[in-house]
Amino acid sequence: GGKDRRSGLILTIPLCLEQTSMDELSVTLDYLLSIPSEKCKARGFTVIVDGRKSQWNVVKTVVLMLQNVVPAEVSLVCVVKPDEFWDKKVTHFCFWKEKDRLGFEVILVSANKLTRYIEPCQLTEDFGGTLTYDHMDWLNKRLVFEKFTKESTSLLDELALINNGSDKGTQQERERSIDLNFLPSVDPETVLQTGHELLSELQQRRFNGSDGGVSWSPMDDELLAQPQVMKLLDSLREQYTRYQEVCRQRSKRTQLEEIQQKVMQVVNWLEGPGSEQLRTQWGIGDSIRASQALQQKHEEIESQHSEWFAVYVELNQQIAALLNAGDEEDLVELKALQQQLSDVCYRQASQLEFRQNLLQAALEFHSVAQDLSQQLDGLLGMLCVDVAPADGASIQQTLKLLEEKLKSVDLGLQGLREKGQSLLDQISNQASWAYGKDVTIENKENVDHIQGVMEDMQLRKQRCEDMVDVRRLKMLQMVQLFKCEEDAAQAVEWLSELLDALLKTHIRLGDDAQETKVLLEKHRKFVDVAQSTYDYGRQLLQATVVLCQSLRCTSRSSGDTLPRLNRVWKQFTVTSEERVHRLETAVAFHLNAEKILQECPDQPEAFNEMEQFDEIEAVGKSLLDRLTVPVVYPDGSEQYFGSPSDMASAAEHIREKMKLVSLKKQQLRQPEATTPES
Repeated sequence: GGKDRRSGLILTIPLCLEQTSMDELSVTLDYLLSIPSEKCKARGFTVIVDGRKSQWNVVKTVVLMLQNVVPAEVSLVCVVKPDEFWDKKVTHFCFWKEKDRLGFEVILVSANKLTRYIEPCQLTEDFGGTLTYDHMDWLNKRLVFEKFTKESTSLLDELALINNGSDKGTQQERERSIDLNFLPSVDPETVLQTGHELLSELQQRRFNGSDGGVSWSPMDDELLAQPQVMKLLDSLREQYTRYQEVCRQRSKRTQLEEIQQKVMQVVNWLEGPGSEQLRTQWGIGDSIRASQALQQKHEEIESQHSEWFAVYVELNQQIAALLNAGDEEDLVELKALQQQLSDVCYRQASQLEFRQNLLQAALEFHSVAQDLSQQLDGLLGMLCVDVAPADGASIQQTLKLLEEKLKSVDLGLQGLREKGQSLLDQISNQASWAYGKDVTIENKENVDHIQGVMEDMQLRKQRCEDMVDVRRLKMLQMVQLFKCEEDAAQAVEWLSELLDALLKTHIRLGDDAQETKVLLEKHRKFVDVAQSTYDYGRQLLQATVVLCQSLRCTSRSSGDTLPRLNRVWKQFTVTSEERVHRLETAVAFHLNAEKILQECPDQPEAFNEMEQFDEIEAVGKSLLDRLTVPVVYPDGSEQYFGSPSDMASAAEHIREKMKLVSLKKQQLRQPEATTPES
């Protein structure tokens, strides 16, 4: 980087103690001398041969070698000698003797006297100068520069070949040229970045500050060729810009071709294998399992279509992006591709959706048909089982359940008709365009199946309704039978209660004839009630016999209720007759007793006959005896009226009245006794 007083470049050759290879040194010098420009070379070189650590013969060989390497450019060779140098006379004489032949001046000088020929600011610190120089830094920068120069030059050639190839006449020639040389050997971005970094570094080193002053270093302009870097960068940017445009056009064309290829792949598959898959699927199945199998098959078909539909979405987005880019030359082609792709995909999607809806409707139809069939089976099973209820309430519950099942069947059949009609409507809308073929035959099979299912369910439902009507009549008769049996049993209970009331509460015989007659009349009415109850029970039991004959079953009343009714009625009849006999006897007793007791004592002729008193006493005794005797039933059992205290009370009234009659009799006898004495 230093210069001599003539502005010539300074070339420093440091020699060392080790053996110096002249070949390597020659190559190094050739390389270094190739760096400066021709203008710089014309000013000549000052060569500093540092021989302080070498031998004289080596120094001499180096100096002589300069004649062959740079004879015209060398103007001065300064050999820096060591403090203890070789023989001065020999050395001085040799270089002086060879001056004309060498073509340049050679001087031997100590390091501290080198400033006589070169300014200190142009010498490095090794020679007592102040020039700042870092050889490794210079070497690294030089390597970067040369690498950049080599790569950029090669890259420029490649880019020029690519760009020039894209300017050829026909489209096929352009594509063929681009295909052959499309990718550069190095990354243009990397080379440009390297060049910019190198240029930035060179521009920062143009002026080096030293001790507050400014000293100009010619290294960047003349040795590292900053203008060359700038020129290469400009050329690279220009060619790279053209290359990017070529790549963009190629990428756009490639993308368009890929899109066109993918569009045709999607269209060909949807119109080919995809449509063929749908053509083979036309049935709706004859059961839930068959419909589900068809649905599963359709889901597999949809899954395959979904993959192509995903490609369609991606292609549509890519086409939309290209349309937004606004390249007019491709707009028509892109729109045509987009329209073709959309038409095919939407048509296929519509067919898939139609098929899915049809299968779903078929599944719902078969599901409703199966539910209805199960309901009919359950209803038929219920009708086939013989009715053996325990009571009328269970029959009513069974009848209610039967009506509910029949109503559920009606609703199920109505739902089946609605589902079937909806399915038929969908099938009727299935035109030939749906799968690309005539589907009349297949539709007829589906229609016949649907109508057959609905007709079969209607017939089964009608048979069940007829059986329900018969079962309803039978169950209503059974309800009536149980009601009659219950009412007949109730009649027996009522008659038993009347008998119990007769024995326990119908005890009084009356205090006089009038009261006894009233009691007798009440008893007759009481007997009429019991008779009505008995007749009602008999009628109910006769009705049960008729119903049992109609139902062809054995009546439980004939073996249980009827004997109980007859037994209770016989007991009531015997008890009632006993009650009537006692009341009638009491009436006769009270009438005769009251007649005697009410007769005037002044008319003794009325009592001439004592037979009346005897008759009254006999009736009274007979009545008292009757009160102590129990009622004997036909089966031999006995039953008393009321409690003993009740009977004692009734007998006491009779005895009191008998005492009155007896007293009356005595009174009438006393006058008879006194008449003879008088």
